[in-house]
Amino acid sequence: MKKIDRTKLTLGIAAPVLAIVAALVITSVIILATGKDPLHAYAVMVDFGSKSDSQVWIINKAVPYYLSALAVAIGFRMNLFNIGVDGQYRIAAFFAAVVGGALTLPGFLQIPLIIIVAMLVGSVWAGIAGVLKTTRGVSEVITTIMLNSIAAAVIGYFLQEGRLAVKDGNLFHTPNIPASSHFFTIPTQPDPLDGFLVVAAVVGLAYWFVLGRTRFGFDLRTVGRSESAAQAGGVSVKRMVITSMLLSGAAAGLIGMPTLLGVSHNYGTDFPVGIGFTGIAIALLGRNHPLGMAAGALLWGFLERTGTQLEFEDYEQEIVGVMQGVIVLCVVIAYEVVRRYGLRIQQRKVGEELAAQARKTDKAEVSA
Repeated sequence: MKKIDRTKLTLGIAAPVLAIVAALVITSVIILATGKDPLHAYAVMVDFGSKSDSQVWIINKAVPYYLSALAVAIGFRMNLFNIGVDGQYRIAAFFAAVVGGALTLPGFLQIPLIIIVAMLVGSVWAGIAGVLKTTRGVSEVITTIMLNSIAAAVIGYFLQEGRLAVKDGNLFHTPNIPASSHFFTIPTQPDPLDGFLVVAAVVGLAYWFVLGRTRFGFDLRTVGRSESAAQAGGVSVKRMVITSMLLSGAAAGLIGMPTLLGVSHNYGTDFPVGIGFTGIAIALLGRNHPLGMAAGALLWGFLERTGTQLEFEDYEQEIVGVMQGVIVLCVVIAYEVVRRYGLRIQQRKVGEELAAQARKTDKAEVSA
């Protein structure tokens, strides 16, 4: 039986506990500065968030957030900053909606087709940044940010009456996908859960297995830690960069599917935006771990849901945004503090072992 490393376990628990305590303290100080009672705010949030309809809403909201975090985390694990997830999921959802609205196939054929189209479009859009990085040395941060704007421009051009959209009142949207292609829901009370929750769980499991239990995942993480070491070990850095960006874009293509297949059934000017940037925060919050990101997505949904109730209690509406920012900042700082403390412990332990070994050597020499 493998012996448990108590120091490692203690440090692993200390980081999130420190982050939570620090976030609560800082947030409480901010709320107090506005002249309000922080304890009452927390009580209102917990009470409203524990209601059954709120729980369903939070889980449904967390599904696209989780998928967004996974898309970002694939790049993060290789030290790539895919800031273009927002543009990737939007352009993927748009063209998937166009294809879905133009066809009338049985649901068991059309739903996978729509999802595959979204993943392919997202993958190609992210792959552009990967190709530019490997062939021209252009930073993926710059290219993905620019591709966000280009994606918005492309969507804006085609999302007009007479092109790929129809007008409905003051809104423009793609033709509706047929009812047979609507995604299933999971019956719960009082509202149903989004069936895409199952897809998100499968994608999270695949992320954990591929990146943590396969040679490809090992190579990817090795490149992220040291490109020179990876190259010396026979890993093609350029190929890994492009592959990682393609996978990240494919995961990004799934982000808009819960809305497209389960809520709006078309892509319109009111389609959700900004989920890609939320995914960056949740990936940081969850430390790129599938379970950590799931917890972060649920926390984000909880704050958004309960934040609406705080407005009725005469709290500032910006307080939720402040909470989210403080939590992410505290998590990043807390983990870095604990990491550095752990390194010092390891260095001290190694120093003590070397000193003990030196004493044994000296005694052996004296005895001889």
